[in-house]
Amino acid sequence: MNTTETELLTYDEFNRLHGDEKLIDLVNGRVVRYPMPHAEHGYVAANASVIISTFVRANGLGRGFACDTFIRTKIDPPSCRGADFCFVSYAKIPKEPRLPQGPIVVAPELVVEVRSPTDRPGAVNEKVDEYLAAGIGVVVVIDPETESLAVHRKDELPVRMHNGDELTLPDVLPGFAVKVSEFFR
Repeated sequence: MNTTETELLTYDEFNRLHGDEKLIDLVNGRVVRYPMPHAEHGYVAANASVIISTFVRANGLGRGFACDTFIRTKIDPPSCRGADFCFVSYAKIPKEPRLPQGPIVVAPELVVEVRSPTDRPGAVNEKVDEYLAAGIGVVVVIDPETESLAVHRKDELPVRMHNGDELTLPDVLPGFAVKVSEFFR
């Protein structure tokens, strides 16, 4: 279950006061705190990060970000979400010696969220909708309980996949392919 604090914050206030915290989002100006994820959540999120980041690095496409990296999703009212994993191409954040400080303020090409046992379906759908409205190309929601995932794109029905299926993301990661079962091994 998540808890919401009632005080409204601006994006800058949130970044200053809570920028180093984990298990927290800014949703329409309000701080939302989440419970600590279970081992299975962390394991599946780590697998997704390794699988996708390895492909991204090997192909020089950009950078993978993990561990609830903050992404600014709305300016007014301000919202900033922590993604389990996201991919941002070098076209959006150029390959430089240093990354910009603070949250990611451009829309990543890809966000991966791992569903926790405490996640309410409506809350997950709201987060997916917010990511897509922010311009994120693809949102993959992985469900460890059912060993399945759903691929979301704006103005399309989600594509559901199970253990025997192969995930490809040609619009954001050309050439990428992985069996869905690899996220749970």
